[in-house]
Amino acid sequence: MRPRPRQKSRITLSLQEREEISRGLAAADPLRAIAMRIGRSPSTVSREVARNQGRQGYRAGKAEDAALARGRRPKPTKLGACPELRAEVVARLELNWSPQQISRFLKEEYPRHPLMQVSHETIYLSLYIQGRGLLRKELVKHLRRGHLIRQPKKQVRPGEGKIKDMVMISQRPAEAADRAVPGHWEGDLLLGTPTTAIGTLVERSTRFVMLFKLPSGINAESARLGLTQKILTLPENLRRSLAWDQGREMKQHVRFTIDTGVQVYFCDPKSPWQRGTNENTNGLLRQYFPSGKTVAHYTQDHLDMVAAQLNGRPRETLGWKSPAKKLAQFLEESSAAGVASTA
Repeated sequence: MRPRPRQKSRITLSLQEREEISRGLAAADPLRAIAMRIGRSPSTVSREVARNQGRQGYRAGKAEDAALARGRRPKPTKLGACPELRAEVVARLELNWSPQQISRFLKEEYPRHPLMQVSHETIYLSLYIQGRGLLRKELVKHLRRGHLIRQPKKQVRPGEGKIKDMVMISQRPAEAADRAVPGHWEGDLLLGTPTTAIGTLVERSTRFVMLFKLPSGINAESARLGLTQKILTLPENLRRSLAWDQGREMKQHVRFTIDTGVQVYFCDPKSPWQRGTNENTNGLLRQYFPSGKTVAHYTQDHLDMVAAQLNGRPRETLGWKSPAKKLAQFLEESSAAGVASTA
């Protein structure tokens, strides 16, 4: 079977156009007149003639052969030409940053060095396009594959039961709703198998993530102990409120509030959008904890490592700052304000 003839791009000159250029040059016609006849810009015709030995040496056949040869040559890419840039991209792909996050980070980090900046499209091309695989193919596994949808809770975890003394989310302070003040959290269980889960917490203002292990599986006692231990690692000004759904794991919420001082506000039934920040974060976490696979064997150290990776990624919603930086900024400002008030 004969190979298919190579298809030329419509933006390149055809052999017929080159022959018309050759005839025009032989007749000593101006380049502008030649360009008008073939429907091309004068600059296109000028470049074509200049790269093919000028007015005296231009030959249509030779120019066509040279153009085809140039088209077959691999084009140098930015990642291929700059090892330092490639190293930066690889390092952040291995931390599960998205190509868009990497591109924005490099723009912020190297504002005066264009060679150290690259578009997210170029990163994707370097991973996926055959023959241009300048990034190792195993790095593809670090990319998120679009939106992963959680199974409905009623199918995969113990059902909801009546919880006593609930305070509904409609009574949560207004400062939590508009994200004006850090310290208001959203939480949930991220299920692996129907009997294993990890606890997830997301701070609404900074998008800072914390994960916690359930000491004895999915039950109210285990959830309270894991949640209490994690919340108490925070300074008091970051312990304002917690939004949760009406899962039975929160039946000990009153004791949790007594132990931590954090009021729990319960979402309305079947209203996951009332914890939208947490739901979105759980989608990101599926990259690390696929649905249907047990999460019981993960240590707290591993969960902390995953949280640190998420907190280190720049976010578009935060002006391309990371949750870790936003939280650190808040703590620094709070500390400075405290010192000033005691001076």
